[in-house]
This record gives sequence, structure tokens and C-alpha cells, in this order.
Amino acid sequence: MTEFMQSLPDGWTIYLWMVAAGGIIIAAIIGIRWAYQNEQFDEDIKYLVFDENDKDKMSPEEFAKFQEVNAAQEKRRTEVLAEKAAARRAEQGR
Repeated sequence: MTEFMQSLPDGWTIYLWMVAAGGIIIAAIIGIRWAYQNEQFDEDIKYLVFDENDKDKMSPEEFAKFQEVNAAQEKRRTEVLAEKAAARRAEQGR
């Protein structure tokens, strides 16, 4: 292996770095695409750490936003679970 490495012309390592950089960029694009498709870019996620007992710690506007976000998340969760159950039933029916 050492002989092979020494027989390569000068400047070959730049190509190795370019391949590694390309792989990193492709992995980042795939990761961002996955995150987007799985609804990971939700700016209201900070409201999901609260519960009804935190009402006194929030302003009325924040509490209203918390309730709105929580209701939307619960609705979406129900939809996703129904989709998964339907897919499971369809798979078992094959």
C-alpha cells in the first residue's frame, strides 16, 4: 500500500479532499431534505414544552399561542398515526 501511495503523482490528495467534500455536501442535502419532509422546521416547537400548569408563567398571548400550536400538533399527530395504521393494514392485506 505504501508503494502505491508513493507512486501517485504530486497533488493527488486534493482529489481525495474534493471527493470527501462532495460526500459531505450530498449528506447535508439529504439530511435537510429529510428534515423538511418530516416537518422538522417548525418554529413553534418551543411551545410544545409547556403544559396547562404553565399558564401563570406566560402572557395571555403566549398562552393562546401555546394552545393553538398544541391543538395543531395533536391534530397532525392523529393524522400521521391514522396514515401509519392504514399503511400497516394495507401491507398486511397483501
